[in-house]
Amino acid sequence: MNVEKETVAVAVVGAAGRMGQRVLACAAGEPRVRLVAAIDAAPCPRLGEDAGSVAGGAPLGVRLTADLAACAATRVVIDFALAAGCAARIETYAQQGCAIVLGSTGVDAAGVQAVQNAARRVAVLHAPNFSVGVNVLFHLVTQAARALGPDYDLEVIELHHRRKQDAPSGTAVHLVELLEAARGLTPAARRHGRVGATGARSSDEIGVHALRGGDVVGDHTVLFAGDGERIELTHKASTRDTFARGAVRAALFLADAAPGLYTMRDILGLTMEKKA
Repeated sequence: MNVEKETVAVAVVGAAGRMGQRVLACAAGEPRVRLVAAIDAAPCPRLGEDAGSVAGGAPLGVRLTADLAACAATRVVIDFALAAGCAARIETYAQQGCAIVLGSTGVDAAGVQAVQNAARRVAVLHAPNFSVGVNVLFHLVTQAARALGPDYDLEVIELHHRRKQDAPSGTAVHLVELLEAARGLTPAARRHGRVGATGARSSDEIGVHALRGGDVVGDHTVLFAGDGERIELTHKASTRDTFARGAVRAALFLADAAPGLYTMRDILGLTMEKKA
């Protein structure tokens, strides 16, 4: 039995980070995955260590390196590194012919353009959140916004650990984008927090609130507030493994996918009903 033909060769970039470590652990526990490279930026103090040790588990026989050339031997790269330098990394993966699962948040315009360019050559998925539950939340939020209509005020609240670098979270931004699309609003409708004499709330605004504290993995709530009632759709993550497992699932999907830009809806088989 040729094991290599039955498994997908995967590289993890940003492997020493909080998310990268969990991706390493979940990839190691997935029999259909063969981890061939673990990469982080210099001067990461853990360079040279076994990737299994970096993830807090048993040795995997793969050393943590800072050399992106190690991705050349892989079919799929799972990248959870910081957004800085994202465009250059994406171009490198595409040149190497690797499918790309990108989990970096706060990606700038150059990074977004690099993703779109790469999708012409390889399969790419850049998701704000890889959790199965969050992607179901995306689906439900769109349906609720369409059904409830403009009589319900929209607020998005997210809570993350104190070390999170960007605000609002990529997941919260995507929730806002879904609400805008469902209600026919533009980004001008966003209100990031409120202070002072703000006056009465407009029905055509979306409140966006980023909370930070402790070790919270990630909570997201979309509030639909009407007269006499309100609906709250909430997702709470208690472990980063939720996102890591979703990223590994996406990598397995992209391994045999044609070049193009994919979403988690493609991986999960979710369809969004179009407004009549």
